[in-house]
Amino acid sequence: MTTADRDDRELLDAHVSGDPEAFGELFARHRDRLWAVALRTMGNREDAADALQDALISAFRRAGSFRGDSQVTTWLHRIVVNACLDRLRALKVRQADALPDDLEEHVGRGSTHTISTVEQPDAAALATERRERVLAALATLPADQRAALVLVDMEGYPVADVAVMLDCAVGTVKSRCARGRRRLAALLTEYGVTQVTTEDGNRPPPAAVPPSDAPRGPPS
Repeated sequence: MTTADRDDRELLDAHVSGDPEAFGELFARHRDRLWAVALRTMGNREDAADALQDALISAFRRAGSFRGDSQVTTWLHRIVVNACLDRLRALKVRQADALPDDLEEHVGRGSTHTISTVEQPDAAALATERRERVLAALATLPADQRAALVLVDMEGYPVADVAVMLDCAVGTVKSRCARGRRRLAALLTEYGVTQVTTEDGNRPPPAAVPPSDAPRGPPS
């Protein structure tokens, strides 16, 4: 059996047993999703790359502690989110204009999105203004609320999985999402942006992060 033929748990076990290629294959499989979560949580590429690097080093070293009570991908996401939250709390990152350029492709799956069906000649300028206001509002959320909304509303993970990733109760995830959505609603109303709210924001996770023209991974 080649490295590529192994499932995630087999790759992790092989890494713990000393296989030099196993962890690289595991990371390659999930790099896009892990990078997307880091980028949306941190708000800029530099800090996201640093957080993802911290997380991967931690996962590489702590692989032997994986107990198998969740999926390997859930375990990896938990480590990435924790690394992001640690950096957010330390650096107090709140730059609204540094959020990822493709964020609006994902917000439509969750709690907020802007209406882009403007027919006037200045539609592009109006859409850009709305988008900037949405991003500015999202950037003001506390780190724990922002992480919960990124995972549930933008990345579409089930609330139960997010609870494992964030190491908290399901009710805590729901509460953080609800508080975050209320705060966004108030800010977006103040900014004059139309908001669409869902009951729980939860959507089935996509099969993969949609490709974009820009590289999905962190700078090497």
